[in-house]
Amino acid sequence: MKILIVAGARPNFVKVAPLVRALKDVLGVAPVLVHTGQHYEAALSARFFEDLDLPRPDHHLDVGSGSHAAQTAQVMERLDPVLAAERPDVVIVVGDVNSTVAAALTAVKRGIKVAHVEAGLRSFDRSMPEEINRIVTDAVSDLLFVSEISGLHNLLREGVDPLKVRFVGNVMIDALETSRPRWSASDVARRLGIDGGAFGLLTLHRPSNVDDPVTFERLLGAVRLVARRIPVLYPVHPRVRGRLETFDGLAGPGEPGAPPGGLRCVEPLGYIDFVSLMSRASLVLTDSGGIQEETTALGVPCLTLRTTTERPVTTTCGTNRVVGTDPADILSAADAMLSDPPRPAALPPLWDGQAAHRIALILGSANGAAVQTRPSAGLLHAVAFP
Repeated sequence: MKILIVAGARPNFVKVAPLVRALKDVLGVAPVLVHTGQHYEAALSARFFEDLDLPRPDHHLDVGSGSHAAQTAQVMERLDPVLAAERPDVVIVVGDVNSTVAAALTAVKRGIKVAHVEAGLRSFDRSMPEEINRIVTDAVSDLLFVSEISGLHNLLREGVDPLKVRFVGNVMIDALETSRPRWSASDVARRLGIDGGAFGLLTLHRPSNVDDPVTFERLLGAVRLVARRIPVLYPVHPRVRGRLETFDGLAGPGEPGAPPGGLRCVEPLGYIDFVSLMSRASLVLTDSGGIQEETTALGVPCLTLRTTTERPVTTTCGTNRVVGTDPADILSAADAMLSDPPRPAALPPLWDGQAAHRIALILGSANGAAVQTRPSAGLLHAVAFP
């Protein structure tokens, strides 16, 4: 079997790393790795590959930035000749970025089977570009690997053939557990001068939060209020860096000047250093999907600065609370979490660090019968590959 994996953004790399290892260990298959270049900062991409022990990509499409339509179209145009030359049996796509839907559409139009890792997640907010990507990718995929129970229910409600669906767990947790010795030993907190004290960690990058100056300023204002209780670190996403220059008194990463209220901007971090900080934080504030999952696995209090989440298990089994973007609500929720941190009793089902292993077994099985994955609601999950 020849397997090709497509990744294009930093969250993709985290999900791909356990898959590459599992395919080699379980099947003896070295997958063809394609980097679309959707996240194109060379230094940061290289840092993630190093931190995750990923091999160099076999193909780099160098797509770069652009509108959603232009980026999706460029991935399709540049990936198509790669698929023609490599002729894989299966294309694996992960997550919900533009590279994901573009690769799925390109492969299926060539008659190549598509496996979607992290299928079935829904925010039910179609103003999010990622929601459209999820729906379209799931609709054209031949095999749907689900990370949480809500994904099963969503796919079945949409009329997806249950024979395509497998509940395997969460590859993000695989990466977290595999790299635990390295992020536990990281000295990033000492390097940033926050070792030994309470601190918060902020990530903001979604267009709905950072592209509108009014919304962005309201969110930063709310975080500044939280930062009066504990210092808050903000590793600034590359697409947000220029926007910080418009805010009075808030220095960009690497610039002189201490922001008021204990909110401190720092340069983007690699995977190991970021997880190390996240594991030690008293509170995480984010608009990221993956961070909701990682904080749940780490038992770290998390406030999601959005009105919806496509990962509801993080609120029912984990430490995540969806609070929206109103400053009063954010401050109230932060005070509550700092005063009485949530303590989940157990991790969500199958978040045990073995998701990629299950995926590899299923891909290598003639009919999937050798793999048991605890079906939900009495469903029997089988594999669509003949």
